[in-house]
Amino acid sequence: MLKLARGGPKVRRFTAREGAGELSYYTGVMPSLAAALLAFLLCVPSAAAAERVIVAFGDSLTAGLGVTPENSYPARLQAKVRAEGYDYRVVNAGASGDTTAGGLRRVDWALKNKPDVVIVALGANDALRAQDLASVRNNLDAIVARFQKAGAKVLLAGMEVPPNYGARYAGDFRKLYVEVARKRGVAFMPFLLDGVAGNPALNQPDGIHPTAEGYGIIVDRLWPYLQPLLTRAGG
Repeated sequence: MLKLARGGPKVRRFTAREGAGELSYYTGVMPSLAAALLAFLLCVPSAAAAERVIVAFGDSLTAGLGVTPENSYPARLQAKVRAEGYDYRVVNAGASGDTTAGGLRRVDWALKNKPDVVIVALGANDALRAQDLASVRNNLDAIVARFQKAGAKVLLAGMEVPPNYGARYAGDFRKLYVEVARKRGVAFMPFLLDGVAGNPALNQPDGIHPTAEGYGIIVDRLWPYLQPLLTRAGG
C-alpha cells in the first residue's frame, strides 16, 4: 500500500518580490508583442482585399471557340496584365452564340464576380441574324448602364459587319457603338478584331474566329484602351 508523506505535498509559495518580478515581465513584454503583431497584420493585406477582377463579357469571340482555353483572349489578357505588373484576375464570361439580349440577361451572373472593370464585346451575333439595330443599341446601353451602376469601369469594344451587309447597315451598326460609348462616357475600342478580321492567317477555317496568334494580336490592340482603367496594387 502506498503511503503519503505526512503533511501532504509541499506547495512552493512565491515571495512578494518574485510575484512583482513576474508581473513586471508580463506588463513590460506583452504590450510590445501586441504592438508588433498589430503592425504585421496591417502590413499584410488579406487575399480578398488585394484581388481585383476584370470580366471579359462577350460571345464566342470572348469564349475562345476553336482554341484551347489558355489561348482565348481573356487568358492571354491575364498573362499580359500580370506581365505589366497589375494585380487583377481576368474572368472569361464569354458565351458562344450570345446576343446583346442574351448578354443583358447574364449581367446579374457576371456581377457575382464583383468586377472592377468589364470589357463588353457583344453584337456580332445580332448582326449575323440581322437584328433590329435599335434593339441592339438599347440592349448594349442597358448592359453598360447596369455594370456602371454596380461600380465597374467599362470598356466597350465595337464590332463590324462584312461589306455584303450593305454600306448603310454596316455604317449604322458601327455608329451604334459610338453612340452608346458617348452616352455612357465609357472607354471605347472601335473594333475588337482590329488587325485580325479578314486575314486568313489569323483566323480559323470559318473565317470568323481568330486563331491563337490572332487572339494574341487582339490583346495587344486592346491593351492601350484597357490600361488607363487599371490601377496598381496600393494605388
